Amino acid sequence: MGELTLAMRRATHDDIDQLCCWEHASHVAPVIGAGPGWDWENEISVDWQEVWIAEIGVAKRPIGVAILLDASNDPASYWGSVAPGTFAIDIWIGAPDAIRQGYGTEMMHFVIARALDAHDAHRIVIDPLSSNTAAIAFYQSLGFRKLGPRIFDGELCTVMEWRSPPTSGK
Repeated sequence: MGELTLAMRRATHDDIDQLCCWEHASHVAPVIGAGPGWDWENEISVDWQEVWIAEIGVAKRPIGVAILLDASNDPASYWGSVAPGTFAIDIWIGAPDAIRQGYGTEMMHFVIARALDAHDAHRIVIDPLSSNTAAIAFYQSLGFRKLGPRIFDGELCTVMEWRSPPTSGK
């Protein structure tokens, strides 16, 4: 990686223009689906979700976003009826030159650890488009397993999950 290490920080209202730009970028839009789009003003303000900005280098250049949400408390019930402790992740690299540099892996490690450490999550779900085979392979390399297809917002997705390993002695 050419720009030192990755740092994660919570998104603020100052990030909304950048988030909108990334959402509509030619390399991002095709893999996040044609749903209604993101209401970033709301997304960064709700208490059941965290939006994190990935930054690199001394200049803290923003390169991507990771969204961690409590799927059992989502008022839209996007994930349906799920047990407490189930969290969902959305992630993408917005800066084209930061793709395939290892930053996505670092971002995923961060949000998984955040789900476990800050929220006592036991299950994490993710829903890449079924056509996004590179993302599916990436998530599998991180320990996610395929649960099967599901239609979200009119798009065929592959639902995947990661489960916290059981603790011994309990």
